[in-house]
Amino acid sequence: MDTPSGIKDSIPAWIKFSVQAPGEIPYNGIYYDPPEEEKYTFKHARPKKPKSLRIYESHVGMSSKDPVINTYANFRDEVLPRIKGLGYNAVQIMAIQEHSYYASFGYHVTNFFAPSSRFGTPDDLKSLIDKAHELGLVVLMDIVHSHASNNTLDGLNMFDGTDTCYFHSGSRGYHWMWDSRLFNYGQWEVLRFLLSNARWWLDEYKFDGFRFDGVTSMMYTHHGLETEFTGNYNEYFGFATDVDAVVYLMLANDLIHGLFPEAIAIGEDVSGMPAFCIPLQDGGIGFDYRLHMAIADKWIEILKKRDEDWKMGDITHSLTNRRWLEKCVAYAESHDQALVGDKTIAFWLMDKDMYDFMSVDRPSTPAIDRGIALHKMIRLITMGLGGEGYLNFMGNEFGHPEWIDFPRAAQHLPDGSIIPGNGFSYDKCRRRFDLGDAEYLRYHGLQEFDRAMQHLEEEYSFMTSEHQYISKKDEGDKIIVFERGNLVFVFNFHWGDSYSDYRIGCFKPGKYKVVLDSDDPRFGGFSRISPDAEYFTSEERHDDRPCSFLIYAPSRTAVVYALTEDTVKPSDAEISVSSIQTLDTV
Repeated sequence: MDTPSGIKDSIPAWIKFSVQAPGEIPYNGIYYDPPEEEKYTFKHARPKKPKSLRIYESHVGMSSKDPVINTYANFRDEVLPRIKGLGYNAVQIMAIQEHSYYASFGYHVTNFFAPSSRFGTPDDLKSLIDKAHELGLVVLMDIVHSHASNNTLDGLNMFDGTDTCYFHSGSRGYHWMWDSRLFNYGQWEVLRFLLSNARWWLDEYKFDGFRFDGVTSMMYTHHGLETEFTGNYNEYFGFATDVDAVVYLMLANDLIHGLFPEAIAIGEDVSGMPAFCIPLQDGGIGFDYRLHMAIADKWIEILKKRDEDWKMGDITHSLTNRRWLEKCVAYAESHDQALVGDKTIAFWLMDKDMYDFMSVDRPSTPAIDRGIALHKMIRLITMGLGGEGYLNFMGNEFGHPEWIDFPRAAQHLPDGSIIPGNGFSYDKCRRRFDLGDAEYLRYHGLQEFDRAMQHLEEEYSFMTSEHQYISKKDEGDKIIVFERGNLVFVFNFHWGDSYSDYRIGCFKPGKYKVVLDSDDPRFGGFSRISPDAEYFTSEERHDDRPCSFLIYAPSRTAVVYALTEDTVKPSDAEISVSSIQTLDTV
């Protein structure tokens, strides 16, 4: 192209496929049009929109247990059946849009309409999505419309020789923390480009919806950086609000839901923007769900404290602090916490002991016992109270050891310092699913507990129940009790105290049974609660609830009780002693 800054060779902005030639750095645009007999034809209809979302966040490239870049085909054949078997009903796939820098996790997009060629062809991706639909899995795409790669040779930057094509000029068009370009959502061509992009992925590839990345950065000119949101409405509706970006999000949601009524739109926003999940016709921005990002940050804050300093009221407040009638996707940790330089929850809890003491035929350590117990409790209480949807990053369900470190070279900074590379190694850029499958390792118990969590929600639909009530937040006993639907959740976070004949309140009278017990030996527990015990309510009020029953609450356990269909109860006979087992401490 002949541009104001000279002759420029660029990949077309709307290119549908691009590849990196061996030995070259920039990508090359490819005219992808295989013969009709080689084009993939979808065979399976989209699954119905689930009432509650249980999302398995994944990355195709790092989904192999081997130190390689995985493929769409291998993900289709090996990973999708695993996701289905674990009980999730949605898979969210990162790094689909082409990105020349692999270590960007897919967030520095260069070619917005092209699926990443690292993993295979466009038809391979279509085959993956069709297989997911056959399994009944909703497929969500992690779409990046908040910024673009800084690349000029194979990206949109300086596309016409100026810095104003697609983007704001000057400092407003540059994200100093992400080193990327920022769209000018007030331009007609930008709106046409991004709205067409959203439709393209839904129409051509049959994605079922999006997780919009970096929405907080889009909605404010300060991008949420060095800013605290306190809930004051001036923070949301002031001069710092990028009105053009908010209007674009409204248009995007209108297009998505207008053309595909069953499509799902999730926004990654940490600011708490009002009306974020209110329909457009009611004056809202139109997302279906907000990603409840504050929960993961709260867990890291708590994990840095001693067990004695954990506050039950602080935990429940953080999990339930969301706007009325706004649906949220909760998570204890996502890919952010798994990256090098951060720690997963499992690593915060067990640290170096994970390398030597995860075999079931070897003695455990106090750190391992504590870590396994709290890992299960943290994930269950997040799912139980945090929202109407739940998300897990692949591998974290079994406490995947270590971190994610993409292959990279050493980085030389302007001040002369050097950030060491890893020799372009893929060793830490994979998922060791074999650890979770190995019954001789304690990782297996964590994986089975996560599977049981998903199937419990599938059976009881507690995340979307209108009935939710927290009846106890005892800072002395370290007990949390809450109801959701016909289930009663009991968490004992105390590190040493177990409680016999412990009375808990409930709303509905009748007979209760244990439907999930984190202390079950299948999950690496100590079997202190009988799975066959029956619990009968009495009319004694407790914790402002009309009924109550007695339980045994072992230390560091989470137990879920369900109201049975048989509500006939004996007179004042609440629980048999057989429900208390002999082992009293963890």
